[in-house]
Amino acid sequence: MIDPQLLRDNPDVIRASQLARGESAELVDVALAADVSRRSAITESENLRATQKSLGKQVAQASGDEKTALLGEAQQLAARVKELSQVATDAEAEFSRTVGSIANPIIAGVPSGGEDDFVTLREVGERPAFDFEPRDHLELGELLRAIDMTRGAKVSGSRFYFLRGIGARLELALMNLALDKALSGGFEPLITPTLVKPEIMAGTGYLGAHSDEIYYLPADDLYLTGTSEVALAGFHSDEILDLSEGPLRYAGWSTCYRREAGSGGKDTRGILRVHQFNKLEMFSYVLPENAEAEHERLVGFQESMLQACELSYRVIDTAAGDLGSSAARKYDIEAWVPTQGTYRELTSTSNCTTYQARRLDIRYRTESGRTTPVATLNGTLATTRWLVAILETHQQADGSVVVPVALRPYLGGLEVMEPVT
Repeated sequence: MIDPQLLRDNPDVIRASQLARGESAELVDVALAADVSRRSAITESENLRATQKSLGKQVAQASGDEKTALLGEAQQLAARVKELSQVATDAEAEFSRTVGSIANPIIAGVPSGGEDDFVTLREVGERPAFDFEPRDHLELGELLRAIDMTRGAKVSGSRFYFLRGIGARLELALMNLALDKALSGGFEPLITPTLVKPEIMAGTGYLGAHSDEIYYLPADDLYLTGTSEVALAGFHSDEILDLSEGPLRYAGWSTCYRREAGSGGKDTRGILRVHQFNKLEMFSYVLPENAEAEHERLVGFQESMLQACELSYRVIDTAAGDLGSSAARKYDIEAWVPTQGTYRELTSTSNCTTYQARRLDIRYRTESGRTTPVATLNGTLATTRWLVAILETHQQADGSVVVPVALRPYLGGLEVMEPVT
């Protein structure tokens, strides 16, 4: 939820953000009107309650006809108070619904536009060059007996797979390397639930325009998470946090599930876009004034992982129209995929400012003693998709794949993954 005070004081900032996202600016006017109605109804209701309380004292002191008259007046007032109380409740609900549909105001400098309007901040590493025709990750995975799409489809349907043998070991090696990096950065590891309540899913902003991407279990009224960000955000819901000694940082390891409902026919080959995968997600709770610095810190961790995996990549500032509703700014890191001749997203990190915390009621206590929302940030440190870039980047002519040096200790010192005959 956006800051109601910002809505009242600087509605043009929110209008500009909505336009940059390609969304309705009229919602701002609707929300302002709902806020006026809500505050008016609450004020009138409170004034009538004060009058009712005063009248109650007069009734207690009156007698005879005066008391009878005052009792009649009190009954009429009680009915009006009840009526106004309902009006105030309805106005509050309408305000919450309207404000809840406005996306987080973007941070100054975020590019306007859609998916193709990002700004490239930097490119790092040399793109791999081969003196042979490179194989794609699925062909390599089959040669190494690392990926089995056929049996995945047999067991679960399209976009499912088995990682087997060296494929399973490689993913675990990648995740453990990421975990060690997270630990060195002061992140507390959590293995998170992958089923969450509707209020937690809604609180993170995932039940908006892309809710059709989420698996829902109606018999249990629970959602399967597409990222441990959801559970990590809910971890401290309805709490007042102590940030006096610095941010609270967590690294959530979980299996993730996505329906990929809007990607029919896209990236159907291999494990680039699948329904189930594993991921290690960083999540930070920080003071709002430190959120942008924390964002850069998370990007630094992600870049150190891509460099450890010896991948060529670029960092982009995602355009406003390609942000989720909760992100005020998002940096994507895309690795070069040789057989596709392009960069593909491996990881992203978002600054959600106080948007999620307001919805989930996560606060900290200021020096004055009052409580106010914290800022939340998230960023992926490793996920199954990384295997695509690792296999293709480090392949050799015979179908073998050189193991990046940083991953070798997690694979018993293995230097080269060999095809299985």
